[in-house]
Amino acid sequence: MASLDWSQCSVVESIPGKVSGAWVFRGTRVPVSAIFENVKCSSLDEVFENFHVTREQVQAVLAFAAQSAIPPHEPTQAA
Repeated sequence: MASLDWSQCSVVESIPGKVSGAWVFRGTRVPVSAIFENVKCSSLDEVFENFHVTREQVQAVLAFAAQSAIPPHEPTQAA
């Protein structure tokens, strides 16, 4: 399974020594993984309230993850 290159997502950061270097929402200590774990059993509004992240931050992370699941375009062959 390929892993995502979270360094390409502008709303997250990983800083050695901050939350053990986990990918967190920029300027917070909220791990990206916590959002994915909690959307399984909570509404997005509950996630925003409980983790103090914005709708825009969560949408950006979800869009980044969704985009990574799209297969790359195959080159077209000339006839």
